[in-house]
Amino acid sequence: MRTRAVVLRGISNERPYGETRPAGVEELELGAPREGEVLVRVAAASLCHSDLSVVNGDRVRPLPMALGHEAVGVVEETGRGVGRVSPGDHVALVFVPSCGFCHDCAAGRPALCAAAAAANGSGGLLHGPSLLTDSAGRTVHHQLGVSAFSEYAVVAQESVVPIPADVPFAVASMFGCAVLTGAGAVINTAGLRPGESAVVYGLGGVGLSAVLGARAAGAYPVIAVDPVPEKRALALRLGATHAYAPEDAATAVADLTGGGAGSAVEAVGSPRVMADCLAAVARGGKVVSVGLPAPGRVLEVPAQAFAGEGKSLLGSYMGDAVPRRDIPRFLDLWRAGLFPVEEMHTGTLPLTGINHAMEELASGRAIRQVLDTSGLLGV
Repeated sequence: MRTRAVVLRGISNERPYGETRPAGVEELELGAPREGEVLVRVAAASLCHSDLSVVNGDRVRPLPMALGHEAVGVVEETGRGVGRVSPGDHVALVFVPSCGFCHDCAAGRPALCAAAAAANGSGGLLHGPSLLTDSAGRTVHHQLGVSAFSEYAVVAQESVVPIPADVPFAVASMFGCAVLTGAGAVINTAGLRPGESAVVYGLGGVGLSAVLGARAAGAYPVIAVDPVPEKRALALRLGATHAYAPEDAATAVADLTGGGAGSAVEAVGSPRVMADCLAAVARGGKVVSVGLPAPGRVLEVPAQAFAGEGKSLLGSYMGDAVPRRDIPRFLDLWRAGLFPVEEMHTGTLPLTGINHAMEELASGRAIRQVLDTSGLLGV
């Protein structure tokens, strides 16, 4: 079948997103779902900084690539052996299609699935190579097993999580990456407990989701840090108790917590900010890093912070989430009014608006923009 999709054919390392505009909408051929695969009509795809990191070369991926990894849609067709979903089901798409059998899957850490990492790194799918080709018959790679900036996507059945049909598509689209990663970093990785203090550095979609997770976990105070005043104001509306610019954060965190926070979430992708987080936590405190720095960046911190002060620096990929467990429970928190992610929605655009959306994201003005990929949102 044919599908219109956003294809990246070269990187633009200009800062901010520049005039080269390497991403464009093309018509591709999409193969039918194989055994264990699902055809999804993509309803809404959310734009994440990880997408921009592929465009600017911070995350090296095989090109050309059909972009998009955070989305929801409706199942159209299933391949042989698919028993998890049926045509008509609403599903969230997950960018780590865990195999269920490797060491990390068996240990309850499906976000670190080795088979998924290999498939995602190759630009293929968990059950086989890419199903996308361009008008010249050349292979186009999948982004993280999803490629959701498209009218249709074929994904592994391990990449879909059924969701209630009454959840608005634009809301649900943020749960497959931003909410899983940010809230998961607080709830799963840090194991934040009621009454513990937390500070979040970086207030994009992931950082704001960490604020939501800290609030839902009963943290106090919840301190938000970002250079953009509008993002700090939004963090306060979402449940942060205090918000500061980076230059004021160190003193404020120390004063509010009596010397240091219990946990800090780094959602910037900056070694300097990781070091700031390590300095901001108390003895025995935890730093959870969810930002993705460019390759080659090096972290230098005082070595005595670990054995000498009992601090921990924890990496968190996809929020250490178990998507089939966490997406439904996080949607329940949305339904209860504790995860008002619609506050992060800063615009809805058609597929052809991809470059404008990238510019808005790179500028820091946008938090979560949603692409109406197949007309189901009416844009």
